[in-house]
Amino acid sequence: LVNQNKILSMFIYILATSLGCVLLALPGAAFAVAAGLLFEPFTGTLLCLVAATLGAVLAFLARRYFLRDSVRPMLEKNLTLKKFLLDDPEHNGAILLMITRLVPLFPYNLQNFAYGLTDIKILPYTLYTFIFMTPGAAVFTLGAAGVSDSERGKLYLLIAGTIAIILFIACYILRKKFIKTHE
Repeated sequence: LVNQNKILSMFIYILATSLGCVLLALPGAAFAVAAGLLFEPFTGTLLCLVAATLGAVLAFLARRYFLRDSVRPMLEKNLTLKKFLLDDPEHNGAILLMITRLVPLFPYNLQNFAYGLTDIKILPYTLYTFIFMTPGAAVFTLGAAGVSDSERGKLYLLIAGTIAIILFIACYILRKKFIKTHE
């Protein structure tokens, strides 16, 4: 379908990814890899971010308006998310979103529902989610494209590796600072 009708395949990808994130709680990395294999790295990363952000927003809204009591028990089982989302409601939403989206210690699907418990407004949530998921999505889409593209594969893998190293260092620094600040 990608070769026959790129626009339709993009729409189907966005729809499947968004619904898969919300309804099935499938890991976002699988969708990022699929985007990297199906589309060019830049297009795949953008599609993955749009779809994952849409899925995150749908889960956020579902939690905020429909699933009032069903997510809280799951959230309370994850002590780290409970500590920062429920026990520290005054914390800056942008910083919290940055840390939880960049540091791969927090399950994204649970986060999406958990943020519906907070006072974060929908527009900042959407914007920060999109921005802070970008490096992770790029690593997976570039990596998948690098494995499947014989012509530019090494370049894509080099870029993905560089982003991964920078992301790892940033996560280490953020995690160290964040945990020290909140102990």
